[in-house]
Amino acid sequence: MRILHTMIRVGDLERSLAFYTEILGMRLLRRQDYPGGRFTLAFVGYCDESEGAAIELTHNWDTASYAPGDGFGHIALSVDDAYAACAQVKAKGGKVTREAGPMKHGTTVIAFVEDPDGYKIELVQK
Repeated sequence: MRILHTMIRVGDLERSLAFYTEILGMRLLRRQDYPGGRFTLAFVGYCDESEGAAIELTHNWDTASYAPGDGFGHIALSVDDAYAACAQVKAKGGKVTREAGPMKHGTTVIAFVEDPDGYKIELVQK
């Protein structure tokens, strides 16, 4: 078994696709409209789905926004340099909510950024 994808609901699909592809550097792997159900699914990731996990962005056409909720934590991405990654995110117009630095109770260097819908993405330095 392996993880295939994580699904999050987004209010503005084009804005979310721009964030994940232009700011975080993922690729749009596939996209499908479902007119009968009035929703679109877009899968983004760093490699083909046969090789690794993806993020499924679900856009329900009649819903403009969502609250991330109390149960959802974050998505984690591995980066070579968390400090440089934060600088790149900011340079491209992204929002850094926790600058790169060691964990409060550890030594792993992490940072957090936020997508357009308020979902947190943790950047974990290798």
